[in-house]
This record gives sequence, C-alpha cells and structure tokens, in this order.
Amino acid sequence: MKRNHLSMAIAVVFCMAAGTAVAQDAASQSQPAANKDTTQQRTSVSSTSNTTTSNDTKRVQELNTVTVQAQSLSLGGGLMSVQTAPKAVSTISRDAIVKAPPGSNFTQMVSSIPGVNASTDDVTGLSDGNYSIRGFNSSEIGVTVNGAPITDTGSYAVYATEYGDSENYGDITVLQGIPDVDMPDSGAAGGHIAWATIDPSHKAGVDITQSLGSHDYRRTFVRLNTGDTGPVRSWLSYSDNSVDKWRGAGDLNVTKVEGKSLWTIDSNNSISASLQYNREVRNGYYGLSKSDLAKHGYFYDYDTTYTPGDSQYYQLHNNPFRNYMFSLDGEFKLTDSLRLSVVPYFQYGDGGGGTGNSFFAETTNSTQNLYESAHQDLNQDGAIVTGPNGKKALVYGFSSSTTYRPGVIAKFNQDLSMDNSLEYGFWYERARQQQNDKFSMASWATGVPNDIWGSSNYVLYPDGQVQNAYEEYTVTEVKKGFITDTWTPNDQWLLTAGLAYLHVDRSGFAFENPGSTGGFAKGFGNDDLNGTYHKFTPAVGVKFSPNENSQIYYGIGETYRAPPNGAVFLNQITGTAANKPESAWNNDLGYRYYNDRFSTNVMLYHSNFNNKTISAKDQVTGEPVYTQIARVKQQGFAAEASFNITEAWKVYGQYTYTDATVESDLNAGKNKAGMYVYYPTDGKQLFNTPRNIAYLQLSYDHGPLWASIYGNYHSSMYGDFMNTERVGGYTTFGFNAGYRFSDFASWFRQPYIKLNVSNIGDRHALTSANNASAFLANNSAGYLGPDGKPLATASPYYSLLEPRTFMVTVGASFF
Repeated sequence: MKRNHLSMAIAVVFCMAAGTAVAQDAASQSQPAANKDTTQQRTSVSSTSNTTTSNDTKRVQELNTVTVQAQSLSLGGGLMSVQTAPKAVSTISRDAIVKAPPGSNFTQMVSSIPGVNASTDDVTGLSDGNYSIRGFNSSEIGVTVNGAPITDTGSYAVYATEYGDSENYGDITVLQGIPDVDMPDSGAAGGHIAWATIDPSHKAGVDITQSLGSHDYRRTFVRLNTGDTGPVRSWLSYSDNSVDKWRGAGDLNVTKVEGKSLWTIDSNNSISASLQYNREVRNGYYGLSKSDLAKHGYFYDYDTTYTPGDSQYYQLHNNPFRNYMFSLDGEFKLTDSLRLSVVPYFQYGDGGGGTGNSFFAETTNSTQNLYESAHQDLNQDGAIVTGPNGKKALVYGFSSSTTYRPGVIAKFNQDLSMDNSLEYGFWYERARQQQNDKFSMASWATGVPNDIWGSSNYVLYPDGQVQNAYEEYTVTEVKKGFITDTWTPNDQWLLTAGLAYLHVDRSGFAFENPGSTGGFAKGFGNDDLNGTYHKFTPAVGVKFSPNENSQIYYGIGETYRAPPNGAVFLNQITGTAANKPESAWNNDLGYRYYNDRFSTNVMLYHSNFNNKTISAKDQVTGEPVYTQIARVKQQGFAAEASFNITEAWKVYGQYTYTDATVESDLNAGKNKAGMYVYYPTDGKQLFNTPRNIAYLQLSYDHGPLWASIYGNYHSSMYGDFMNTERVGGYTTFGFNAGYRFSDFASWFRQPYIKLNVSNIGDRHALTSANNASAFLANNSAGYLGPDGKPLATASPYYSLLEPRTFMVTVGASFF
C-alpha cells in the first residue's frame, strides 16, 4: 500500500474509533494521550504543549530567525522560552521541571509565569492547588494534557493532583488571555494551560527515583523504557506517593500510572498513545477563617481525637477518587500541502468528598420518608430511640461524581501558498456525569465511616430509598468548529485571524432531597431539564518583527463559557433566573526581545469580562443556586526577563500588576419576601486577586552541580466581594540544588541527588480565599437589604502556606 493511502486509511480509522466511543457514550474506550509529530516544522499537541506555531506559513518555517535560534537558547534556567505568537504566551521547559520538588503538580510549576497567581496547601503536590490568571479563577481557564481536555464537564473545576508525575512532563504552556480557537475549551472565559508528556526514549532502560522529606514524605517513581522495538518505542511509569498532613491528623496517599507509546510510521506520519491513571485517598485540610486563626492558631485543623458524635473528626473528611484517561494523537501528511491531526480521547472519573453529619435522628417512624430521620440504629447501641426530635446520631455524607467522557478533536493544516496557511477542524464530545450526596453509616464509637467511598451501608428511608441530599445527572454535548488563517506578506509581518463556533447542550435531571416527603426538607426537582448555549468567537493577531531579535505584537479575542451544569439545573428547579454564559474580550499588546544574553517580554493587557458566575443560596428553599456579576474589568501590566550573567549563572524575573474592578452590583437572588437582594460591589476589587505578583530566581548550572534560589511575592488581597476583609501579602523563598554523578557502570547510569527546600523563612500566610459565596465578611458599615434588614455576612476561609519543608531525592537509570 502506498504511504499516502496508508496515512489516509489510518486517519479514517481514528475518526471511526472516536465516533464509536461517542456513540457508545462512555461504555467503550477512546484513548486520551499524546503523540510526537515527526516532521521538523509542525508542532503537535503531544510533542509540545506550545502549539501556537502549528499554523505557521512556509515562509516562517524556513526563516533562519529567532524562531530557529530559540532551540539553542536556555532562558532563565527553563522558566522562559522564545515565543512567536501575536498574543501573550509563556512556556516552562523541561530544564526547569526536572529541578522542581518531586511530585510537583502543574499548579506549582506555573507559579513563576507572568499573570499567574498560584498556591497550594501542600508542596508535595498531593493536595491539588489554587490558581488564577489575571483575575480569572481556575474554573474559567481551560486545561489540556496531550491535547485532551481535563476540566470537569459540569463545573469546569480541575484537580491538579489527578494528572501526571513531574518526571513525565515535557513542557507546560500558559496562554494568559486568548486561547487558540482550536483548543477544546467550553469553559474558558480566561486563558488556557496545557502540558505534554515526554516522548519515549530510543534507548531501553529503567529510571528509578526515591524521595524522602518533611512530614514523613515518601515517594517512589519507576519508569520502564522499552527503547526502539521496530518503529515503536514506549515508556510506562508507576509512582507511589504519601505524606502526613503538616497540620492536624491524617495523610495523603496517591498512586499514579502513566504511559506513552510512539509509532513512527515514516518521516511524515506518526501515532502516539498515552495513559494517565490516578488513585488517591486523602484526608482534607480544614479551611481556616481569620477568626479561626486568631482563636486557634495557625495549625488548627479537623479534630484529631474523637468524642462520640463529633462530625469534625478528621477521619470523616476524606477525598477518595480514581480516574484514568486514554488518548491518541495521529499526525498524518496527506499531501505535500495538507496535514491531518486527530486526537480521540476517553476520560473516566469516580469518587468525591466525605463529611461528617450529626443532624440525623433515629426515629420509630417506619412509614414516612422524613429527611434527616431514619428508622435505623444509627449509633449502634442496639435500639432505635426517639425523643422530641429523635436521638441525634453521626452519619457519613459523601458527595460523589462519576464521569464518562469520550471525545475527538480533528484538524487540517493546509499550506495555501508560501505566505498563507489555513487551519480548520472540529471538536466533538458527549460526556455523562452522575452526581449525588448519599448518607451512609459511621461508627458512633470510633467516628470512622463504614465505607469511605460512600458506596454501601446506606442510611435509608422506610421505603428502602437511600437518603440523599441531591441527585443530578447531566449529559453535556459539545460541538465546535474552528478555522484560522495565517498570512505573512514578508519577513517582518504576520497576521492571523480565527473564528470558532461553540455549541453546548446540557440535558438531564436534578432533585434536591430526593425521596423525602417531609422532615427538615421536602424533596423537589425535575427530570427533564436542559439548556443550550452557542456563540461565534473571533480572534485576531498581528506581529511586526523589525529584526530577528525584536517583536511587537497585538492580539484580541473573544472567549465564551457555557454555564456550569449546577447553574443550569439548580436555577431551573428553584425558579431562579437563568444565568447568562460568561464571555470576555481579551486584549494583549506587547514587545519581545531575544538574544544570547538578555531576553525580555513586556505586555499590557485588558479584559472586559461579562456575566461572571458565582454560587449563592436560595433564601426560600435554602438550596444552592448560581448568580452573576454583570461586568468586571481586568487590566494590567506584566514583564519578564532573563539575563545570562555567564554560561553557568542566569537570572530570571517577572512582575505582574493586575487591576480587577467589579463594575456592577452583585445580585444575590431573592429573599423570603420575594425581593431581589443586591450587594453594592460596583467599584470594588475582585476578591482573591492580588494587585502585585513578582518572582525572581538566580540559578547556577555547570558540570555536575546545579543550584537555584528564588523568591515569590504576593501583595495583599481581599477575601470577600465587598472588600471588607483583607489578608496581608507574603514573600517566600526556596532553594533547589542537585549533583549529577558520573556513570557508575554501563548498567548504572546518570545517578543524581537533589535537594529542595520550600519556604526557607518559615513564613505563615493565608494564600487563597476559597469561599466565593462570602459576599460580605463584615457589615460594620451597616449595609442594608431591600427589606431594611442588614445584609447577610459570611466568613471567607483560606488555604495556608506550608511551613519550611525539606525534600531529598536520589535517582538513576539502569540497564
């Protein structure tokens, strides 16, 4: 069979396989993964996370300019890379990734990037993390791994611990404001984060690392490299991670399995496949308010000892979860001027979060389904006892989510001429998500749940139904078409224009307190809910390069975010006004300069953000609903620079200023009298958004020794929308160092040792406000509602900066 026929046949197979997965709606498996483009001039989503050059014209590909020279430049020890797109984009290379603390997840990796506000409860990478970009929170930012989306299909949340070992990261790219129109984002009002895993080595062997650290941190990582087995090469890795919580009792345990295979069909055609698997069982950290901190101190957490009925006992607050994702990336050259990229994927996730509940009562009633009452021996004392309100007992509530997510992204790259190229294609997925909050038994004597996964030993109604706070089922069907044209009339100018059409359908059902006929809450809901959202989103960019070292660029693009499934369904069943989709116009204006010693990138940015979605509470039913802030203006300045003092010594620094101003009042929904309640947020600063962020690193890398010291500064920020509670800024310092030994033997290669010290100064700080429904923290100013009563207050709660932490890692390659 001729090569071009083979390529076309394989491409058809990819599309058919993805279509079958979609048709079966998750029962079958399409694979999420990654691939390497074997051509030298085109990028693919699994060869690099920075695909902004995927539609370069032939003129750009052939220019012997800074684009080519970039491969030989090491900027900022890997914290900065040469960029050519006419918009804001930053890439962290593998040079920096391998020197970071072991087990770091992507939220920690991107903390040095301009515009990113990142923090974590635990520097081991085992407790997810918090991040925002230019004021857009994490659920408003798209995220992909090897080109496949990983944001939650319902809420758009991302749980960073679930994806990837840092040893397998190739690079990480952040588009701070304007995602590429071909990216599989249905919830990215802000930017986009992407990373790709490393391609398999041509050489066979085994890589092993062992890490130990503070709080009994233990991590073992093993990667098997097959080397070349004909045209295919692969790797498969396993890691076991555990650490004690640094405050309170409990621990974090995470097991990961990853893999990647690359089939090089010929110099123009390749297929890669990748796997990410994660299983975690973690005790949660308690979110502290400022009053908690003042009363109990910095190390306050869930109760470490149990007294009967204690719902705050740490063993009741668990986060068990398991997930996997398969993906493929097929890169095919159909003709000399036409290429096809196909990325089918399948994602599965199951698990959730547990809490203790002490409001349940035993009752002798055996006929009525009364919420929070059970005709069961909940406290295991051998009898069902009732009093005026029944005898209170302890139960375990488990908020769970199960997702099946198949999809496919396909795009063509076509060279229309030397100076004109076209990229066009589609994205399709059909995800199913089941969510509920079921109650099950916990030991009254020990406080331990009978089943931490909440899948058995249920608390039942008399008719046999499981007592459940809510039950939701969502089918989300996404269709997106896109096209981008790139034109380079000469060596100095580049113009690009793109357009995407996104169509999102949500359908399903939602019930609150299903099965209940009375008690503390009566069941209600609807089994036929739906919402449809669609929009065209344009993007335009222009770049002028007066010489091979300089670039002046401007980009503008519209982004769009369909409402979360909770906003669609809960607002319908509670009679709350429907949320409008989020949208934003994002602008980047910047200047880049690159040479062998000094490189810099400075930019101004501006965003007009509409219909920001926030959670609230329905005053009539007491159930959660969603509301919006009509307008937010986000603008600022960012700059980064790298200076090579010598070949061994390098300095990198970045500074970001963000002014995020709310330009409308916050509609908190109706009160019990049916009147709309507004919080006067117009003119306030967006909460959880520091105005100033800076990062500075000095690094040394020569021969076997490398080391770096860095500082990270965050200015103060507000914890509530009304700006009545401010938390102070903080600066942390860290130190990384390592030594590469010579090979001990032909079978014992590249041994090394690495030391990572975080928060050298042992600083204590509140890092991220996590309660978006804290509209007003303090009403000492006497804000009143439409009924003349004081507006309700709620205390923000925060993540905390982990005290000084040490980690030591040893590693080597064998055979």
